[in-house]
Amino acid sequence: MKKFIKPIFALTLLLFISCSSDAESDLFEPEETGEEVVEETPITYNDDIRPIINNNCLACHSDPPTNGAPFGLVNYDQVRLRAENGQLLNAMSRQAGDPRIMPPSGRLSQATLDLIEAWIQDGLLEE
Repeated sequence: MKKFIKPIFALTLLLFISCSSDAESDLFEPEETGEEVVEETPITYNDDIRPIINNNCLACHSDPPTNGAPFGLVNYDQVRLRAENGQLLNAMSRQAGDPRIMPPSGRLSQATLDLIEAWIQDGLLEE
């Protein structure tokens, strides 16, 4: 038992040292350099959301809807309506294994869901 104490102590010490940071720059906001800040491009239906809907939803949510889909998601107004009432993100955010998850092929990536959520929070811009 005693022969294990030194290696365990050494590993613990190594772990403790490796998790610390000596750089004070990590603790402060970087100073402004005078360079122009580039604003983020707004998230829009036409540029960002429509490709997601076209690639993942239109197989069923077409016009007319197929495979038991209760509504279409063919145009901006239809998608906006479902986004405003929470149906769009709610269906897409269900956990894998839930039979009601959309799309049925599997949950979209978290980055895609975050993009849709940001679009909703930013005001559902069309263009």
